[in-house]
Amino acid sequence: MSEDVNIIETNEGNMTDTMVKFKSGHFSFKGRDIDVADKVLPLSQGFKIGVRGGYVTVNGSAVAGYPDRNIKVYVDSEQDFETVEKGSVSSPAAESDEQIIERLRDRFSMLTDMTKAVRKGDVRAMIVSGPPGVGKSHGVEEVLERYKMMEQLGGKKNHEVIKGAMSALGLYAKLYKNADAGNVVVFDDCDSIFADELSLNILKAALDSKKVRKIHWNTDSHKLRAEGIPDSFQFKANAIFITNLKFNKVKGKLREHLEALESRCHYMDLTIDTDREKMLRIKQVIQDGMLDTYKLSEEVKSEIVDFVDINKNRLRELSLRTVLKVADLAVAFPDRWESFAENTVMRRA
Repeated sequence: MSEDVNIIETNEGNMTDTMVKFKSGHFSFKGRDIDVADKVLPLSQGFKIGVRGGYVTVNGSAVAGYPDRNIKVYVDSEQDFETVEKGSVSSPAAESDEQIIERLRDRFSMLTDMTKAVRKGDVRAMIVSGPPGVGKSHGVEEVLERYKMMEQLGGKKNHEVIKGAMSALGLYAKLYKNADAGNVVVFDDCDSIFADELSLNILKAALDSKKVRKIHWNTDSHKLRAEGIPDSFQFKANAIFITNLKFNKVKGKLREHLEALESRCHYMDLTIDTDREKMLRIKQVIQDGMLDTYKLSEEVKSEIVDFVDINKNRLRELSLRTVLKVADLAVAFPDRWESFAENTVMRRA
């Protein structure tokens, strides 16, 4: 028997309207065997038989704590599940605060591991997407600085963080200066290069899957000549892009450019899309010790969290940066910090 033999065909066009209600079944996740009895999940692909037995493919993102992707649920037979139309069963329960915090902690742990993989050269390039002020830049830079302290010899630079707007010519020059194997170029909030076709072509050459990646500048440039930069060079380094853009939400011509870049990089969405998720991320980072260096009492730390949470809809920015600003005020003005915060980090009503 072949690896996967279709037993029941499903209508691909109606896949999102069909749910699977399990009487029994299981799948493996993070080394654990997860039981799905009584769970209802969206059907992605019908019952098949593979080398490990019968299984149904479903969308795990519908249930809090399950993988955010398609998963194979193994069953003993077709009697272990039934298909039902969407709407005929109640929706899966929403994530609890604890589940969201654990999901975000897991994502940022992955970000750390992926940054290490880029630094070691196991991963050529990565795109990190998330809203401003949630700690994505800090996480990446902290890992790279730790490696720099451990491995730097003779003052050789092994990574550079580039922030803000940049021209195609400036991009070419930066890549040349960081082209050696082992270097990592970090583009932090440089979204303007994604919208520029020339810049994007340079990036596509730098991140190509070919063994030899050669970048060319085909027009005359006084700047390049003055800086001793050749009109072509081999790029052997790796790259990380940190952006506020959610690539799948971008429309029009820019979307085509981003798809070209995304195809050459690992794309990591930190899944922080709502104020609730931002606030829970803030609480998680504070729980993990973000305010420990401030030497504030646990009561004051709790008051800072409550202040940010209660006023989150009026803050100039709901972010970790805002929390640090409020903590600064709590240190400088122990008895009046809330009044100062109302006038500095909040918008007028």
